[in-house]
Amino acid sequence: MTLNKINFFAQNVSQPVKKKKLIRAWLLLLLQKEVESLSSVEINLIFCDDEYLYQLNTKYLKHTTLTDIITFDYSEDNHLKADVFISTERVKENAKLFSQTFTDEISRVMAHGLLHVCGYKDKTAKTKAIMTEKENFYLDLLNDFTNQSNA
Repeated sequence: MTLNKINFFAQNVSQPVKKKKLIRAWLLLLLQKEVESLSSVEINLIFCDDEYLYQLNTKYLKHTTLTDIITFDYSEDNHLKADVFISTERVKENAKLFSQTFTDEISRVMAHGLLHVCGYKDKTAKTKAIMTEKENFYLDLLNDFTNQSNA
């Protein structure tokens, strides 16, 4: 890969990613495993509040609902480029709803956004099941990464 950029930004919220180097390595590995002949990566993960994401959702997607993530994919061929907006408020609510920790849920959502950039969809029961299986695989991989770094 010629360019490896995964950037973290916060808009109207505090930055939720603590171990950025570890998370970058994990997300890059996800992309390398999912995209054959990956040339470059430029992904911006923007963490925001519900209101900010709601405004994007209504303006660009014409949806009038809250969501936890919106991915704007600008990729061409094997050059991955995207802006991934994540509502930390929705993630926090979903973590409670699904009996998960905030860290696990935000990791799942980050993986989910990048899987969209890799071409995965989640509009049908079948594609959603495939996406969830991939998310679980990469969450297990992140846990392995975390355990190795703590050893």
